[in-house]
Amino acid sequence: MDVLVLVGRILFAALFLMSGFGHLTQTKMMAQYTASRGVPQALAPTAVFGTGLLIVAGALMVLLGVWGDLGALFLVVFLVPTAVVMHGPWGVEDPQQRMMEQTQFLKDLALAGAALMVLVLFGWAGPDLGLTLTDPLFDLG
Repeated sequence: MDVLVLVGRILFAALFLMSGFGHLTQTKMMAQYTASRGVPQALAPTAVFGTGLLIVAGALMVLLGVWGDLGALFLVVFLVPTAVVMHGPWGVEDPQQRMMEQTQFLKDLALAGAALMVLVLFGWAGPDLGLTLTDPLFDLG
């Protein structure tokens, strides 16, 4: 079971690592989109870069099992506001664009739910989870 959980962590973290590195390496382009969704232009680059750091940190923590529960919480803290602010389908007039935003909104919420389950898995199983570098930060067992 240890190996299966590790494979799940690898697959889960891969999406966030790629996304986070995109935030860190394509900050200017992503900041333009962020500003188009209502984030103040002056704040957008900092928000994109900061969320990139949050995503990469959370993904690495889950992947490596270094306070993986806290890493999963980092991902939830990113995903829920991102779903609402960046991908809320309300107010989008073009039907195709609205459908794309709704899909992204629901994807972010689903990933937030999965991250909450990862948080509980780490916190509940504790050191019995296996193949981690540290015990969880939160004791949910």
